[in-house]
Amino acid sequence: MNKALSQKFRFFTFICIALLAYVHGYNLNNTYLAPYSTVEEPLTVTSFFEYFIANGLLRFRIPMLFIISGYLYATYDHRPYLQQIQKRFKTLIIPFFLWSAAGLVFTFLLQQFTYTSDVVYTAGIDQLGDNRPYTEIGWDGMLRRWLLHPVSYQLWFIVSLFIYNLIYPVIRWLVVKIPFIWLPLTFLLFFSLFQFIYVDGRGIFFFSLGIWLQKKKISIDRQPEWFSAGLAFILFIGLTVIKTFMAFELEPNQFSTILTLVIFYQLSVITGIVAMWFGLDKVVRWALRKKWFYKASGFSFFLYGAHVPLLPYAMTMALMELSFLPYYRLFCYIVIPGLIVVLCIWIGRFIRKFLPGVYSTLTGSRGF
Repeated sequence: MNKALSQKFRFFTFICIALLAYVHGYNLNNTYLAPYSTVEEPLTVTSFFEYFIANGLLRFRIPMLFIISGYLYATYDHRPYLQQIQKRFKTLIIPFFLWSAAGLVFTFLLQQFTYTSDVVYTAGIDQLGDNRPYTEIGWDGMLRRWLLHPVSYQLWFIVSLFIYNLIYPVIRWLVVKIPFIWLPLTFLLFFSLFQFIYVDGRGIFFFSLGIWLQKKKISIDRQPEWFSAGLAFILFIGLTVIKTFMAFELEPNQFSTILTLVIFYQLSVITGIVAMWFGLDKVVRWALRKKWFYKASGFSFFLYGAHVPLLPYAMTMALMELSFLPYYRLFCYIVIPGLIVVLCIWIGRFIRKFLPGVYSTLTGSRGF
């Protein structure tokens, strides 16, 4: 792998994870945004901006991370399968257990005080929809939330990635031997929003695409001659703007609405990946020459593990305390996720400096 491609992987891994804070930090009345979600509140600057960002402009991130993961895994697939799986268990599943437990402990501690307990209840991020104190839920409920439905809900990604690593030999065979069957099939799964527990069409298509790009030795380190960054960004942003307006105007829960929003959503994801990957080469080179950015990018995985449930609790608290301000929801959406990103990096730096063994275990030895 050449230096230019390595730099792009580092840059986009950090950017995709940092921007995750703005996907998870929206404060719309609709607390769960699916690709086909409509907005059940008036069209305002705040509601339009938050939906446009959280459920449109930034949705290229997870597919891009799957492409990067597939490409990197395929690059090192000459290593023995069992050795690779053992390594991935250490770098994905052990951190899953630890970060899931940390989210539970943090939530439990907040539940011990009246004010912060109200914050936890109001945030309502329990994946099972039961926001009672953990002392009422009991050990069985805690165990389910630790292993299956973590309050740190972002952790689904690393479990999904581990599953694709487990079945990598099968995926690689399909990608190499019958790509013109496998890739269109998984593309249809992606477009149809197929999902079964931790396996979904989005993950399996883009992970497969990353493998295919690596095995075919297709150059993705630099902008191709045919590519126009201006047109790519116009198409990407235009599709997202149209889709956002339609989310306010179309009749909710209608098949035609769902189909239309899904088509625009998936097209914006694809155009977003292309526009961002090939259109920001100068930004990538500039950013990685900055010492502060290069250092910050080393905390990508710690940021990924730490930002939830910290972010939704901080957002809820900010909304409760700043409701007297004009446009307070928009202000909180712009400011709070950014502060949480900086806070998580500072906490990561502290732990890495004074508890390097703990940091290494939490991150799967990343960032050293």
